[in-house]
Amino acid sequence: MIFDNPAVGVLNEIRTTPYFRFSLLAVSSIFFLVDPFAAIPSFLAITANVDPVRRTRMARKGSITCFIVLSVFALAGKYIFRMFGITLPAFEVAGGLILLLIGLDMLEAKRSPTQEASGDTEEAAHKEDAGIVPLGIPMLAGPGAISSVMVLVGQVTTPWQMVAILGCIAFTAAVSYFVLSGADRVRKVMGETGIRILVRIMGLLLVALAMQFFVNGLTDQGVIAHQPVAP
Repeated sequence: MIFDNPAVGVLNEIRTTPYFRFSLLAVSSIFFLVDPFAAIPSFLAITANVDPVRRTRMARKGSITCFIVLSVFALAGKYIFRMFGITLPAFEVAGGLILLLIGLDMLEAKRSPTQEASGDTEEAAHKEDAGIVPLGIPMLAGPGAISSVMVLVGQVTTPWQMVAILGCIAFTAAVSYFVLSGADRVRKVMGETGIRILVRIMGLLLVALAMQFFVNGLTDQGVIAHQPVAP
């Protein structure tokens, strides 16, 4: 005789709720674009000649900067759309293209130029404190992450969705702090190969997410027919 497991039923019910789907979309798109694991080599190069206390302080400043920048664009996103007369479908298409370029670079296990320009790491290594620039922005809160947050904000119809976005930003910033403050340990545990594999996996998921944004934009503009969402 087969018994139904109530816990499994509850989990399946949670997975089908709009709140869970939107929260999963928000945390995956924001976290994959911030991608603190890919920033580990640059962070270690920037902090090569500093003591552990300063390294931890820079990681904290970078994570707080990331949280503030993304939160500001999340709260001001709709006002920015309104100010410049930008429609959500147009931004979804543009954001999808940006995410696609970043994802393709991540598939090659390298940082996108939108996240880290050539010479940023070398210049930052000579700065007294690089926690805000370039670590916080643009290495963590770069154009891709900002675009993703604004696309998500454009889809907000209820207060809980905005809460979910801000919660995902806070979660991403917190994880970024712990990853970067323990960058030496993370690299020893995962190794260079493990980090590259993780970045490639995140890049693949990001490419799929970029295409979904792109398709959503074209669908909202009526270029392609609307497809029903699978249950």
